[in-house]
Amino acid sequence: MELYELSIHELQDKLREGETTSAEITASVFGRIDAVEKDVRAYITLMRETALAEAERADLAIRKGEMGALTGIPVALKDIFCTKGVRTTCGSRILSHFIPPYDATVVEKLRAAGAVCTGKTNMDEFAMGSSTETSFFGVTRNPWDLERIPGGSSGGSAAAVAAGECIAAFGSDTGGSIRQPAALCGVVGMKPTYGRVSRFGLIAFASSLDQIGPFTKDVEDCAILMNVIAGYDPRESTSVPEAVPDYRSFLGRDIEGWRVGIPKEYFIAGIDPEVEAAVRQAIRAVEGAGAKCMEVSLPHTDYCVAVYYVVAPAEASSNLARYDGVKYGFRSEGNRDLLEMYKKTRSAGFGAEVKRRIMIGTYALSSGYYDAYYRKASQVRGLIKRDFDEAFTTCDVILTPTSPTPAFRIGEKTDDPLQMYLSDIFTISANLAGIPGISVPCGYTESGLPIGVQFLAGHFQEGRLIQFASAYEKHAKIERRSPTL
Repeated sequence: MELYELSIHELQDKLREGETTSAEITASVFGRIDAVEKDVRAYITLMRETALAEAERADLAIRKGEMGALTGIPVALKDIFCTKGVRTTCGSRILSHFIPPYDATVVEKLRAAGAVCTGKTNMDEFAMGSSTETSFFGVTRNPWDLERIPGGSSGGSAAAVAAGECIAAFGSDTGGSIRQPAALCGVVGMKPTYGRVSRFGLIAFASSLDQIGPFTKDVEDCAILMNVIAGYDPRESTSVPEAVPDYRSFLGRDIEGWRVGIPKEYFIAGIDPEVEAAVRQAIRAVEGAGAKCMEVSLPHTDYCVAVYYVVAPAEASSNLARYDGVKYGFRSEGNRDLLEMYKKTRSAGFGAEVKRRIMIGTYALSSGYYDAYYRKASQVRGLIKRDFDEAFTTCDVILTPTSPTPAFRIGEKTDDPLQMYLSDIFTISANLAGIPGISVPCGYTESGLPIGVQFLAGHFQEGRLIQFASAYEKHAKIERRSPTL
């Protein structure tokens, strides 16, 4: 196998034994990028020179016996994380030349752990989308089938990991934007509990929903990255001072006697038959590992999409009001006055989907409509959270499909926003409730497209999810394939 095909823990073993160097690993990754990026288009900005310099420093540290948690490992960052001195665009024209003066907390932690940053990955504009088709910088393609979408909004990160254009990557998840692309690209993706990972330096979409998480090739790598990024940050107002366990300690434990909830509302009309068959097989695999599966009910599931598409656009309309051409970012030229500059800047700077959500959100927050829409949605959100709280009194984890379909064709849903929004129907609820979730590969369609299964647990139970996902990974024995590019 080529170095770019290996996992973090496999490469760490080789680095410790002196069988390879970070410089060789990084060169292998960029060699792969050179070979396939023209087709996949996973990146917005490549950081080749700085990555090679970081690899050299990593090799020096290893020779000195100073190997950290990620020393010498090439990782990619969704282009929504502030990176000091490196362009950060959010996939939008309005930030196409924005260079932050500081690093996000997650980026600081990765640098401190010795990671090598390969670049900034493509995404739906301001994380608003489920297909990575709304980016100002073009469409990212699924490495398994270049005519299909990689999922979104963190599609660039998922595609980069699947294609071997990095060893692991990071994204943000507001309504499924890590888990859904992970499922469609055949990799592992985790959304931690809201407040578990600092959002300082994450450019906001919907502040009560956004959370940062990893994309990896297997569950062990997910545990490694969670050890690096989790923890309290006093600079971030929603960060929770909850003790962080060693997530690797949960690997390899059995799940004998665990109670697994199967929500009846998630096996709905319209779910792709191949997806349902693969998830049913995943249920049999966890039963084979000693777990007991039982039906549970999440009765307010039908309201999740409606609630999300009130709450998220409302928060987005507020967060995106700052992009007006005054202090930073794109500014239209030739304006007669300040008001015209505002109008022309925002009109030209934002894409169609972002404008749609800003208008929806502004309407929901407007005088006379706040109580009918945003307040009511917030109340129903409380009921959705209560559904999960009650379900977790009778089960340890919940198992669902990650996405109702495999990856669909590019352009297939761009003219039908509602159908696009329904792509996240199984993932939105975890964001509304603030609970952690993980998507793990569970099979392939007859045509070879990946399928993912989702596991959910109670607040701050990421360790439980890693234990369960690791046991599933072991017992399911899903064939590890790579896309042919």
